[in-house]
Amino acid sequence: MCSTELRLELLSGLPFLASLSAAEIDQANDYFHTFDYAEGDTIYFSGDPAGHLYVIASGQVRLMQHSGAGKDVLIDLLKPGDFFGSLTPGGDERYAETAQAHSPACIMAITAADFRNLMAAYPPIALAVLDLTTARLQEARETVRQLSAFSAEQRAAAVLLQLAEKLGDEQSEGVLIQTRLSREDLAQMTAATPETMSRIMAQLQKDGLITSGRQWVMVNDMAGLKSLADG
Repeated sequence: MCSTELRLELLSGLPFLASLSAAEIDQANDYFHTFDYAEGDTIYFSGDPAGHLYVIASGQVRLMQHSGAGKDVLIDLLKPGDFFGSLTPGGDERYAETAQAHSPACIMAITAADFRNLMAAYPPIALAVLDLTTARLQEARETVRQLSAFSAEQRAAAVLLQLAEKLGDEQSEGVLIQTRLSREDLAQMTAATPETMSRIMAQLQKDGLITSGRQWVMVNDMAGLKSLADG
């Protein structure tokens, strides 16, 4: 599933490797190893030592956090080209979330030690990693702000926009999000109950912003959905 051509293409698209030449990307490729996962396989658990940085070559990956009620709550859904896991080269970090294959997936992985060697060989990578870490911290703060200040409708609209931008396929009728996400999954991502999410989805469809079916959502009005999310 992970050909050399695909690996090189994905690595060249990573923001922290953007400064490398084609020849340097080819050398960086030697640090990465590939692993195949079946749907539902766990890649790592929350609390495990964070020894690897992962890049999705094909398939999708779910990131989940363990709630106080003892449930795994979906917090993000990742696509090919996305990276997750440990972005720092330290060996004492632990994963904050659980990663699970949402579909059959081919994953590229680099160890913390090899990532440290890569940054030593190419110092601009370290600066890019610092920028990415800062951006992720800002995103986490924005998520907390939305959960505390936004209504359930606003949070639902924001999540649908995020999924449309990340996973959507542009169609004549709008942007199609075609993946296996239940109402409960969407509810978890918006800190709402499944009943509330079902009511919101029904209202969004009534307002002409979306159309939904089994395992798909069509965003018919991106501008309208953004207006709702912005309040």
